[in-house]
This record gives sequence, C-alpha cells and structure tokens, in this order.
Amino acid sequence: MNIEGDQVLEEICSYALHSKDFSVSAIENAYLCFWDALACLLHGVKSEECRWRMTPLFDSPGSCVIPGTLLKADPLNASYAISCAVRWLDYNDAWLAQEWGHPSDNLGGILACTQYMERTTGEKISGLKILEWMIKAHEIQGILSLKNSLNRFGLDHVVFVRVASAAIATSILGGGEKEVMSALSNSFVDGAPLRIYRHAPATGWRKSWAAADAVRRAVWLAFMAIKGEMAYPNVLSLPQWGFSDALLRGAPIVMDRPLSQFVMENVLFKPFPAEYHSQSAIEAALELREEVLPKLEKIRRIEIHTQLPAIRIIHKQGPLHNPADRDHCLEYIVAIALLYGKVTQDLYEDEVARDPRIDALRKKMVTIEDKAYTSDYYDPEKMAVPNAIQVFFEDGTATIKKEILYPLGHPKRRNEFQKVLLQKIENSLDHLFSEERKKQILDLYLSKEKFFSKSSSELASLFVPDI
Repeated sequence: MNIEGDQVLEEICSYALHSKDFSVSAIENAYLCFWDALACLLHGVKSEECRWRMTPLFDSPGSCVIPGTLLKADPLNASYAISCAVRWLDYNDAWLAQEWGHPSDNLGGILACTQYMERTTGEKISGLKILEWMIKAHEIQGILSLKNSLNRFGLDHVVFVRVASAAIATSILGGGEKEVMSALSNSFVDGAPLRIYRHAPATGWRKSWAAADAVRRAVWLAFMAIKGEMAYPNVLSLPQWGFSDALLRGAPIVMDRPLSQFVMENVLFKPFPAEYHSQSAIEAALELREEVLPKLEKIRRIEIHTQLPAIRIIHKQGPLHNPADRDHCLEYIVAIALLYGKVTQDLYEDEVARDPRIDALRKKMVTIEDKAYTSDYYDPEKMAVPNAIQVFFEDGTATIKKEILYPLGHPKRRNEFQKVLLQKIENSLDHLFSEERKKQILDLYLSKEKFFSKSSSELASLFVPDI
C-alpha cells in the first residue's frame, strides 16, 4: 500500500468510522496505555507549573470530570486539561519514526467527548470502547508519522495529534463521513506550529502543552463539523495553497501501510520521565554507576554513542534554563542517572540543577552518532532505540562500553515493563487518594473485565481526589 495526497484523508475517514476487530494483544496494550497515561496525568497534576496552565481555563465549570483534580469543564477545556497533565512530565508513551510523537496525547479528547456523549445521550460508553478509540487514535497519528517528517521542515508533530483527535472526536460525537472529512480537512487547514519550543536555546514549557492545545482545537473542529461546517477535501494536494506545497515544499503526505492496530501493538512506554531517545542511555548509566561513582573526580571522558534522532533532539551543550530544557538534554539525563542512581521529575528542578557535579560531568561528555544505531532505529523490523555509554578515567582504565539496544518500555521487553507500570501507578496515587481509594483503583487495574464494563464517566470519577 502506498497512498498519498487527498486519498489519505479518505483512508483516515473510513478507518475512524468503521468498526474493527482488534487483536487481543492490541487491546492488552491499549489497557496498559490507558493506565500508563492516567499515571502520567496524576503525576503531572502535582506539578505547580502544570496546574498553573490548567486552572485559568475553568471560570465556568462544565460537566466533564478532569481526573486527578476537583475540576470540571466543557469538553474543549476538559480535553485540553486532561492531555496537558498526561503530557506534562514527558512520561507518557512514545512513537518514533520519521516523525516523533506521543499517541496517548489524544486521550484528553477521547475522555472528554465520551463523557459529554454519556451526559447528553444517556448511553453508556464502556471502558472497552475507550480502548478501541485509543487504538484508532494511536494508529492514525502513528502511521502518519512513519513516512512524513514534519521536523525536517521545522514543524511540530502535534499536527498529527490534531488530525487523529479530530477524526476520532467527530466519530465519538456521532458524525458520519461528511462530518469526519470536515474536521479532518480543517485540521490540516490549520497548518503547523513551529518546533522552536523543543530545541535549544529556546526550549520551554510550551512543549508540555502543545499537544493539549492541538487536542482542544481538534475537539472544537469536531463540534463545528457536527454543526455542518464545510470540508476542504483537497487540502493536502492543492497547488500553492495546499498543505504540501505551503508547508512541506511540495513533499506529499503519504501512508505506506493500511490503518489497523500496528501502532498500539508496537507503542513504546517510558519507565523514566525523560525524552524517549534517552531511555536506554539511562539504563546504561545506572548499570555503570556503582563502578563510576567512587571515581567521579578521576573521570577523563564519558562517551555516549547514540542514534541520529537523539543527536537532533536532545544533544545539548551550554546552559539549561528550566526543567523543560533539562528533560530534553541527553547529557544532563545521563549525569543525574550516574550521580543520583535514578531519574525522577524532581531532579530537573533548579535546586538539583545547581549541583556543580552535573555540569562538570556534562563538560566531559562526548556524544557520538553510531551509524548502525541510526540504521536499527529506522528499520521497521527492529525499531531499536539504542544507546551505549563508556567512561574513561585519568589512569588509562575504562568501564565496559555498556550498550542497551531496546529500552525497558520497548515491545520486546513488554513483560518487564508491566512490573514497572504497577509501581508507576502506585506512586502516582500518593498525595491524591485515601488508602481505601488507592485500593479501589489498584483492584480495578488488576481486573480488566471490570474495567471493560465501566462507563467513561465512572472511570473519570474514580480518579477524583478524595484527600
């Protein structure tokens, strides 16, 4: 399969509207993804910076519950708030290809729209149905990301978040082919934001709410479509004024595989709150730490061998200005793993960043692209995310070159990650829920059949803090 241009819209439209028989493995991964995203959300709402960007929206309470908070909002603002908190700590799932992204960013639109539909129609939307919507949103965003690099034009991946959320939100709201085409085409007409907020020297907080902004816009376009707003079905191909000519210098939007469940079956989870290309480097650093820590003052050089995307996204030298900058710096992340024996969100804060040992280690780091790593990264049969670290000392000795090809959240290590996920969920519940509520939540996680039968509103309400 190899389609491009406006036919892409037709394929997405058809996929969003028609029922699919998803595999057991896709449903299982969607289940893990839902709980992983909710854990990320609960961690996120504890951040003052995250709450600061959520609460100004809610002068007029609405009907959609925002998990992890006592807030309610209309579907647009609820979709923004939910996705903002899910994404805040760079802790939710990832998808790596020609374009990079985080498909669970779409969850805000799904939870907000399903709650809205339950309230307005009286019909229950089950937890299982939510997982099916998640599979579809993941698939649309992820398949678009396989062959279409927005980043090489300086544009941000949240375009594909907006596209996926627009299609799925419209379908949830009861739209048909005409309405989905309207929301889809208008999501491309919106154009694309710049990636400036993801890269030094301008890395900033917007990288944590950009996807949420895209989801909110998608939900707005979905409601407009339901009301009858017109479509622009030639938005991708129109000469001069279309998306490809105006933004991609004529490069077409293409899809080279059918929309099914490929993305959810292969999505990447994060054991550490850090940009995904660093995850295997963290594991390597932690394994070397016991040998390296007693000899910190005698380190001559630290070599980080990595893939090209990590070089492009998170290789940074010089000052780092805020936590949003630090969690996207490969060298900073490796330094705190070596020094503290862990990578947690609090280690990006200013108090920790003032530790002089961090920058002293960063200055000794040499980050090198390994061509074989880059090749394995782009190989669809491998989808590796490799890193290796070797530390050299002044006396001429060195550690082994510790290599990790597949990080803990990779599909090849899914069983290992499930143990980490349980701990991630348990930690996220602290300071928000009573012991009794924690038990209820964990019991539900351990009972998929019970989860499948819960309604969207019941699930959202379970995560309203009770302390």
